[in-house]
Amino acid sequence: MLSKEKTMEAIETMYDMFPEAACELTHKNPFQLLIAVILSAQATDVSVNKATPALFAAYPTPEALAQAPIEAIIEKIKTIGLYRNKAKNIKACAAQLLEQFGGKVPETREELITLPGVGRKTANVVMGDAFGEPAIAVDTHVERVSKRLRICKLDANVREVEDTLMRKIPKELWVKTHHTMIFFGRYHCLARNPKCDICPLLYMCQEGKSRMSVK
Repeated sequence: MLSKEKTMEAIETMYDMFPEAACELTHKNPFQLLIAVILSAQATDVSVNKATPALFAAYPTPEALAQAPIEAIIEKIKTIGLYRNKAKNIKACAAQLLEQFGGKVPETREELITLPGVGRKTANVVMGDAFGEPAIAVDTHVERVSKRLRICKLDANVREVEDTLMRKIPKELWVKTHHTMIFFGRYHCLARNPKCDICPLLYMCQEGKSRMSVK
C-alpha cells in the first residue's frame, strides 16, 4: 500500500489535473443538496440534475415535499433509476425533517443517517458540501481509484476505504480530496477504459502498468 507521503503525492497530482473539482449536483441550499444526493444513489449526477429543477420548482421546501402526493413526486423523478423507492424516501425524509429537526437539515452524521434514504456516504456528502464539515464520502469512483493506486487494500470494504483515506490525508483536505478523486475517477481513471496511456500516475499504479504491458 502507498505510504502517507506517496498517497499525498498522488492526491496532489489529481489536484493539478482537476483544480475545479466540486459537487456536480445542482442545488441552492442544504435541503436541495440532501434530496439530490438521495436521488443520486445508483444514478448519474447528470440524470439527477435533469430531474431536480422541476422537482424543486414544485416542492421547494420540506413542507411542500412532505405534503406532495407520492405519484406526483414519481412523475417528476421517473427518469432516475429506482425512482419509486426514491420517491418514498424523499417524501418520508422531508416529513422527518419537519417532525424531528424543525424543517432544517441536521449537521451531524449521527442525525443525518436517521433520515430515510440517507446512509453514511450521503451524510458525508451533505456534511462536507452543505456545512463544510470534514468528511470523505466513498462512492464507486473514490473506491476504485483508492484500490487501483493501492492507497487502501484491494479487499477493503467501503468503511475501511474511508478510514484509510482519513488516516493518510490531512483533515482539512478531506472534502477537497473527495471531489478531486471523484473527478479523477469519473473523467480519467474510468472503470472500463482508464486513460492509462496519458496518466501522470502510471508510475505508481501497478494495475495501470499491467494494463499497458498487455496492449
